[in-house]
Amino acid sequence: MSAAGAKTFAAVDLGASSGRVMAGRVGPDTLRLTEAHRFPNRPVHLPEGLRWDILGLYGGVLDGLRAAGPVDSVGIDSWAVDYGLLAADGSLLGNPVHYRDRRTEGVPERVWATVPPDDLYRVTGIQYAPFNTLYQLVAAQGTPQLAAARRLLLIPDLIAYWLTGEQGTELTNASTTQLIDPRTGDWNRSLADRLGIDLALLAPLRRPGDPAGTLLPAVQERTGRPGPVPVTAVGSHDTASAVAAVPAGRGERFAYLCTGTWSLVGLELDAPVTTGASRAANFTNELGIDGTVRFLRNIMGLWLLQECMRTWEVTDVTPLLAEAARMPALRYVVDAAAPEFLAPGDMPGRIAAACRATGGPVPHSRAEITRCVLDSLALAHRRAIREAQHLADREADVVHLVGGGARNALLCQLTSDACGVPVVAGPAEAAALGNVLVQARAHGLPGDLASTRELIARTQPLTRYEPSGDPTAWEAAARRTEDTRPLSA
Repeated sequence: MSAAGAKTFAAVDLGASSGRVMAGRVGPDTLRLTEAHRFPNRPVHLPEGLRWDILGLYGGVLDGLRAAGPVDSVGIDSWAVDYGLLAADGSLLGNPVHYRDRRTEGVPERVWATVPPDDLYRVTGIQYAPFNTLYQLVAAQGTPQLAAARRLLLIPDLIAYWLTGEQGTELTNASTTQLIDPRTGDWNRSLADRLGIDLALLAPLRRPGDPAGTLLPAVQERTGRPGPVPVTAVGSHDTASAVAAVPAGRGERFAYLCTGTWSLVGLELDAPVTTGASRAANFTNELGIDGTVRFLRNIMGLWLLQECMRTWEVTDVTPLLAEAARMPALRYVVDAAAPEFLAPGDMPGRIAAACRATGGPVPHSRAEITRCVLDSLALAHRRAIREAQHLADREADVVHLVGGGARNALLCQLTSDACGVPVVAGPAEAAALGNVLVQARAHGLPGDLASTRELIARTQPLTRYEPSGDPTAWEAAARRTEDTRPLSA
């Protein structure tokens, strides 16, 4: 493919707080990403619980595809674990349940009574999280909606179905359900049978780069796209796409940090790590591009700051960060991975309560709370990276920080200080770039995963942060948080 023959791909990238459609122009030495349309993702509190406004999201996708102009393919990625249920005629049976809904409370204990936690981890490699799809499905057992369902589609596969009429389950996202065997890359039918989960509900698996249909005539008309437009399966879990866009050099020993609503921190491996120590440290093994394994831990991430800003009714983060940079370092710290921060609600109050519970100073001002969040996230990043290296017996000389947090210079510097290694920040739109590049490879761009990463390194703005400050201060602060327990044996 010559530069003159570069192609354009639409990346539908759905995050937990907003969605976007990006147009990516790709050639051997060309990679340009343009935002075609951005739209909010506002979950809705209904009497029956917290739900996604999936119809609003789909409308945003259609508007974005129209705004993107002519494209050679479309790819879709989103957050993980959530799903829509379809009736026999293909119609949606209600709005998908939000992973922060409380319906799975008490469900893990029911599951463990049948499949002990050690066994569950050994056969799936997936960390404990109360919102994993497996727990959601057990919680839904006996409900009229699940009884009426004839198909279950994860969120990006549901959008792809509405665009094309074709049903499939993309593997990188399927691996987050806790129903996949990470060694075989196929459904774990024995586990599903033990828990009464009907795998016939799940559409056939497909892998990144596989065809996923073409836009339906009605969709072509709605989006102004004449002629057949293919939809291509990508790393439909947004973290899989983001990790594919890490601009690491060939042979580089790196850790990655995908930042946004969540911080996903870990290493890229060739095989899963499913030891007892890995389970105790709550690391997960999710499948990635080209047979890789994303060995990582989920941390609350910038959700903590987003919820604070929502409580304060503040929309501009820039003044908050400037004020936080002037606050004393490491004066206020909490365990950023603590479960009490999962639900929406008075986040500043919960952060203050967590500080109070440790006997340390309590932040009161917005600047103090913001600095507490950022210092605490840096500590959590430090802990996760160190434990990942220990558990996988793999060293990392640099941390690649991608996603929205790459724009947060203070967080990037604090993470470098905490980890004691350089942080390379960027690209910020990593999920969309990974989405686009998987499409490009499927449609004629030659090269392996390392080649696509080299293209990102050559074409995208990156910022390098070197560690500074007093390492002993970070060691002392680490000992003050629950997230810094002794390394797992």
